[in-house]
Amino acid sequence: MLVKSRMSKYPLTIGPDESLSDAHHYMREQKVRHLPVVQSDEKMLGLIAEDDLLKAEPSSATSLSVWEIHYLLMEVKVKAVMVKDVITTTEDTPIEEAAHLMLENKIGCLPVIRDDKLVGIITESDIFRTFMELFAAREKGLRITLECPNKAGELAKITQAVADEGGYISACGTFQIDDTTKGGVVLKVRNVDSEILSNALSKIAGAKIIDIRKT
Repeated sequence: MLVKSRMSKYPLTIGPDESLSDAHHYMREQKVRHLPVVQSDEKMLGLIAEDDLLKAEPSSATSLSVWEIHYLLMEVKVKAVMVKDVITTTEDTPIEEAAHLMLENKIGCLPVIRDDKLVGIITESDIFRTFMELFAAREKGLRITLECPNKAGELAKITQAVADEGGYISACGTFQIDDTTKGGVVLKVRNVDSEILSNALSKIAGAKIIDIRKT
C-alpha cells in the first residue's frame, strides 16, 4: 500500500499573507489541525499546525483586552510563524515508511509533493484508519493472537489449519516479541467456531494461543 492510496488528494491550504486569526478560524471551521502554506501556483512554502497557532497566541496571563488580542492576531501573518523546513513525502512512498517518518520526527502529517508542488497530505489519522483496515477492526469475526517458532513455514501451518476448518482469514499481521526465537501473529478469521479453531491451532507444534475472542 502506497501513500497515494490513503492521502487526501485535495488538502485544504492557506496563503502566506493570511492572518493567524483567519488561520485559526479556518482550522476550526474545517476541523483540521494542519494547513500547508502555498503560493498561487501550488508550490508549498511551509506548514502551519494548530500547535503553532497556540504558541503564537498571547499568554492567558496577559493584560491585553480581548479586542487587543484579536487585533494582534489579525496583524500577524501566517508566514511569520509557519514551519519552513517541512518534512514531506511522495505518492509512491510505502505507507509504513511514511508512518515511520512521522513517528521518528514526532510530527502529525506529511505533505505529499510532486515536482515541487503539493498534491496531497497524509496525516496520523489516515495512518490509524489504515491500521484498522489492515486488521479488519470493523469486521466481525474471531481475533486470534498466537506465538509460533520464528522460522520458515510456520505461518503457512497456521493459515492451513484455518483453511482446513473452513475459516476465512480477513486480516493477518505479524509482530516482534521479546523471545527472538519466536514471532507473534494476529489473525482475523470468519466462518469458523471459536472452539473448533482453537483446537486446530493448538495441534500445531510450537504454536501457542495467547488470546482468542469474538469481535
